[in-house]
Amino acid sequence: MLSIGEFSDMCQLPPQTLRFYHSEGLLVPADVDERTGYRSYRFDQVEQAMLITVLRGTGMSVELVRRALAEPDTALALLREHRAQVRRRRQAQDEALEDALRFFGTRPEVTLRRAPGARVVTKPVPDGAAGDGQYDWEAVETAVAAAVREVTGAVAACGAAVAGVPWRTWDAGTLKWEGQGVTAEGTHWLVHVPVAAEGETAEALRGALPGDAEVRDFEARDELSIFLPGRSSMAKYGTALSRLLAHPLDGAYPDLAGMRQLLHEDGVETAVPISRLDGSGGE
Repeated sequence: MLSIGEFSDMCQLPPQTLRFYHSEGLLVPADVDERTGYRSYRFDQVEQAMLITVLRGTGMSVELVRRALAEPDTALALLREHRAQVRRRRQAQDEALEDALRFFGTRPEVTLRRAPGARVVTKPVPDGAAGDGQYDWEAVETAVAAAVREVTGAVAACGAAVAGVPWRTWDAGTLKWEGQGVTAEGTHWLVHVPVAAEGETAEALRGALPGDAEVRDFEARDELSIFLPGRSSMAKYGTALSRLLAHPLDGAYPDLAGMRQLLHEDGVETAVPISRLDGSGGE
């Protein structure tokens, strides 16, 4: 029999870790002195300790390690599932690191520009992103990306071309705020894909579009914009609006009702039109 100190040295596991594994039922000592509480281990328990160390080294939880040891036939499946989760976490961490480097390398600033007019294909985006007082931006990203792909596919099929960065806008006709959450009947967002299509191509485009899509004209306007890198989130959305609202304007204001979010590959650019206090539009 090996004392806990000797077993600790052999397995390179601190005594407190061995006590924790005992309490969790992962590695139960061969004997525990009823009077002193001293733990003793058999030599063949070194293998069990080694397996626990290997599994815990992957980042597996105690519960998953317990399942893998209790049901060895499931261990490979559990490890493969865990590996997939680890890779997703690593990808998310890599993306977060890139976001942080861009945020602190070049701080996002509000810019004033003239947005040119464009012909766009507009399509509603049905989704279930709002619920239980929370807004699921991952669901939004997935649904919006699918809608953009559908529109760009229809545009290409009729010989037209995408003529710029697509954007999304709130579908104001269906949105309402309840408490801290957003609810909607049918859609939350509209996607808008700028296209180059004239004459027969334009007519072919109208015929090729999904039934809920239509061709519209986006009017040129002065707008404020700010680009935030990475995936969307409610915090980033709120930050963008806060920065846009705080930007000083002379005799004008940012009109949030006309907000749009341009969907760049590496982030989202939030833009709002500028309205003059005298109602003339522009700055």
